[in-house]
Amino acid sequence: MTYSDFRKAFAQLKNKPAIWKKYLKFNKPKERSCGYNRLRCKRCGRARAHINKYGLHLCRHCFREIAFKLGFKKYD
Repeated sequence: MTYSDFRKAFAQLKNKPAIWKKYLKFNKPKERSCGYNRLRCKRCGRARAHINKYGLHLCRHCFREIAFKLGFKKYD
């Protein structure tokens, strides 16, 4: 189960609060204290290809989309 998949099951469980709490107890991803999965992109939530430099906290895909707006220039 990936990071965003556990939230898709909420649609059916919202009407059943007891089952919903039990589902969250056993299936919610745990909070990470170390490792690459702790750092996530602010825009899309991707864990890999994370750029932490200058406090960006973006993945490389999102960085390419908005780099020009942030003031970065592409060198040829």
